[in-house]
Amino acid sequence: MDDCWNHIGVSGDGSCPELPTVVHCRNCSVYSRAGRSLLERQPPADYLSSWTAVLADGGGNDRSGVAEGDERVVGGEQALALMVFRVDQELLALPLKLLQEVTPPFGIHSVPGRSNGCFLGLVNIRGEILLAACLRRLLGLPERDPTSPMGDGNARMAVTAPGDEQWVIAIDEVLGIHLCRAEELQPPPVVLNPAQALTDGLFRWKGRQVALIDGPRLLSTLRIQLEAS
Repeated sequence: MDDCWNHIGVSGDGSCPELPTVVHCRNCSVYSRAGRSLLERQPPADYLSSWTAVLADGGGNDRSGVAEGDERVVGGEQALALMVFRVDQELLALPLKLLQEVTPPFGIHSVPGRSNGCFLGLVNIRGEILLAACLRRLLGLPERDPTSPMGDGNARMAVTAPGDEQWVIAIDEVLGIHLCRAEELQPPPVVLNPAQALTDGLFRWKGRQVALIDGPRLLSTLRIQLEAS
């Protein structure tokens, strides 16, 4: 697949000669054809048999023979769908039900007298004005080097689902989706730092430890930061 949008498009260096006309890669026929090819591709050889086993199991808990990091479907009502992402060197996860979408970066406009380390200001996403938050500062992670490039093609913005307030959170890279069972979660350490205070649990993903962020607690903390600004 020619993923030109990651190289010369909006997620790359912006040098594509079609950008002035189409404005965004999602309006381009190349991007549309790539998406159509993904939807029309042949399923993996074991796709039907894997789903047959999951449905026949009726949501059972048997995971015998499934290796750590296996991305096959996990059945059962207790499976929690998570988006795994990176901020600095930390691997974090948020429940998918907390999120509306993930977008390329948009410009953030500070609010005079209101913006602070955590509440960054306002961001316009396709005509909708949303609140922008710095998860890096909220979790007490090291500040980004001001000389480092932002448009490396991996940076994204996660938009929370509609609620009392809708937030846009800048993240460094989306790594994947993980279906996590309750028994996979380990309790966070007793000694708390800002990140652990928002952590609902820890789990292993592809050989690394990931902190699951408590969605309601995160939104509540962002609300407090907004009122304190």
